[in-house]
Amino acid sequence: MRKTDLSDSTCPIARSLSEVGDWWSMLIVRDALNGVSRFSDFQRSLGCARNILSARLSKLVEAGVLTIEPASDGSAYHQYRLTEKGKALRVALVALRQWGEAHLFDGEEDRLQLVDTRDGKAVARLEMRAHDGRALTVDEVEIRTTSGASTAGPAAST
Repeated sequence: MRKTDLSDSTCPIARSLSEVGDWWSMLIVRDALNGVSRFSDFQRSLGCARNILSARLSKLVEAGVLTIEPASDGSAYHQYRLTEKGKALRVALVALRQWGEAHLFDGEEDRLQLVDTRDGKAVARLEMRAHDGRALTVDEVEIRTTSGASTAGPAAST
C-alpha cells in the first residue's frame, strides 16, 4: 500500500502524521527523550530491523526532529540528538501515554509511569484549555480555518 503524502494538508494532525506518524518513528522519539542516542541502542531497545530503523532515523533527521553529531565518547560512531522540534513531541507522547493508561491497561496491570523528577509523583493528566485557562471538554471545541470558517467532514476531526 502506498502512503499518501499529507504534508500539504490544511489539517495540522494530518500534516504532523505525515512527518512523524508511523509507530517506529514515535518509538524512536520516545527512546531519544529517554536518553538513547546510538543506532545500536535504538535497535536493541526497539527490536527493529536495521533497514527500517535506518530509514526512520534518516526521515527524522531530514524532518529536523533529530540531528546527527559525532559520538560524545570520541569514537568513530555518531549519535542522534533531538532538536527543539523533536523535544516538543514530548507533550504529544504524554497525551498518547495517558490515553493508553486510561484505555489499554486494567487497574492491576503493571506499567511504566511518568513522574515529576522533583518529587517523584505521577504527572497530572493533560487537559484541553481555553485561552483563559479554563478546562474544555471535547464538546466545547470545534475546528475552524484560520480565517474563522467552520469546517465539516473527516479532515475536521480533532
